[in-house]
Amino acid sequence: MKIAVEKGQDKTLLADGQQNVTITHIDEGSSEYKGIPFFAVRFENEEGYVSHRFYQSPAGMPAIVSLFEMAGVTAQEGKDLDTKQLIGKELTIEVGERSYTDPESHNERTLKQAINFLVS
Repeated sequence: MKIAVEKGQDKTLLADGQQNVTITHIDEGSSEYKGIPFFAVRFENEEGYVSHRFYQSPAGMPAIVSLFEMAGVTAQEGKDLDTKQLIGKELTIEVGERSYTDPESHNERTLKQAINFLVS
């Protein structure tokens, strides 16, 4: 079997702490458990990458607005935000781990993710 390795797939996860990154890719989807729409951002630099899901829900909107604001895109009531505006933006993130209980298996899972966004 031949397995193609695409650009960036050979990178490891970023170390915990502050990282200067570029947003290189965005995927869209819905959560497996409740069907809540999300977009997943790939934050990347020379050392590695981390992906983070942003859920389009009342609880998730403050993080979405913060991400756009830190990327230099102003959020305005009544106007849609376009995730395409984030591609290529540079910012500083804080990388860390978050644990939660999986609703289906009831097992504890730990994710590495961006936990803070700062102007780069």
